[in-house]
Amino acid sequence: MTDGTLTYRDQIFINFSAFDFEDHAFRWIDVKRFGLSRRDVAGGQLLADLVGHEQYRDDYAGGGAEAAGLRHGPYWLRNLSPAAYEQVDGAAAHAVLRGWADQFGPLPAALSARLEDEVHPLLADATERYRLKDLGRGAFHDWGGVQIDFHELVLVDRTAGTLSLLVAADD
Repeated sequence: MTDGTLTYRDQIFINFSAFDFEDHAFRWIDVKRFGLSRRDVAGGQLLADLVGHEQYRDDYAGGGAEAAGLRHGPYWLRNLSPAAYEQVDGAAAHAVLRGWADQFGPLPAALSARLEDEVHPLLADATERYRLKDLGRGAFHDWGGVQIDFHELVLVDRTAGTLSLLVAADD
């Protein structure tokens, strides 16, 4: 981030293992929320600012963001740019999240309620939505295949002046 377009605000972390599951609770959702200093910045520039932001340098393996980090999720940071994202509509963004969350059957009621309260409004209120494409194994960092599922959405709400980086993955 070079021009201060994004200001990191806070993080929501939902660990599925904190809920009563019958099967496969080793999943989580991480949402990093940013404020937009300007609402008129083009989507491609917002993505570039996000990829350049320190909070984006997170391998999502428990260590958090690292200022000098070289990884983002399963990928080497050098393989990520605005071109790694595709714009999607609300239905497609919901399908990504619901397909991943429901893949092993129904969610516990308390988890469903938390997702409805904290995550689904971000998808619904977004004025623009982007999905990180599958960049393939060639873009993986040295241990990038450790997660079976890794889904990422960037949710821009120009009305509220926010950008949310949503990652849904497994342990």
